Amino acid sequence: MLLRPVRDTEEDAETVRKLAEAAFGASHALKGEAPGGPVPAERAARSREKIRHLTRHDPAGSWIAEDGSGQAVGAAQSSLREGTWGLGLLVVAPGAQGKGVGRALLQRTLEYGRGCLRGIICCSRHPAAARVYRQAGFALHPTIRMRGVVDRDRLGTVDGPAVEGTPRDQDLLDSVDRRLRGGAHGPDHAYLMRHNRLVVADDLAGSGYCYINADGKVALLAATSRRLASRVLRAALLGGEEGGVVEVHDVTAEQQWAVDVGLAAGLKLRSEGFVCFRGMRPPAPYIPSGAFL
Repeated sequence: MLLRPVRDTEEDAETVRKLAEAAFGASHALKGEAPGGPVPAERAARSREKIRHLTRHDPAGSWIAEDGSGQAVGAAQSSLREGTWGLGLLVVAPGAQGKGVGRALLQRTLEYGRGCLRGIICCSRHPAAARVYRQAGFALHPTIRMRGVVDRDRLGTVDGPAVEGTPRDQDLLDSVDRRLRGGAHGPDHAYLMRHNRLVVADDLAGSGYCYINADGKVALLAATSRRLASRVLRAALLGGEEGGVVEVHDVTAEQQWAVDVGLAAGLKLRSEGFVCFRGMRPPAPYIPSGAFL
């Protein structure tokens, strides 16, 4: 097996995307669910852009594993933002699992974050992944996934101003990040703003923000208080298409404020996976992004 850096090209981005797609389909099968079918061209292009974004900003944290014939069998991408390290992607082709590929990729990404005080990983329910992350020194925090159609009457109205965010809010977003996770997301906000609706609340009591994409999935949320976190989450859920399905992933036990909003909205809850932390307590109020943590 050979590990090589991911190149900032469409070809390598597509290779990583296809590996992730294959692994995602396998994870559905493990849970007894049907795969989602072919990925729409627009979504595939967005995935390649995300892969290239991380490759461009974190070239030493992006790796592909190849077998003896040069076939890609795994990939990993990690980011380093102001002393906070995050594992945005770790995938191994179904036929190569259990052969040390994932451990080798994880080790290389951890080397990129050597010296970082803080680390975050969003982990699936796959037992092998949880075992590897725990052995790497991460604390595993079980998470809840909330999904369903928003009951607008039950959810009610937002308790204060929450407005559409713009690039002018970058300093505010980074300030909230630093307070919650010890490091700003920095350039990741530019990608998130291109592909998500941003809701921002900012008043004398503090600040908060929430990204939600066109599919109704909350992509990232951070706030300086539970009240403001609830406000931006409510505003994000109410701002979507009426009757559309929404999803909130990676809700840890520390985010009971989010559970309360989800229950008020009529969403269904289920156990989903883990968010893993090293060198830090779980940020709260906070809902991480799977890719940008």
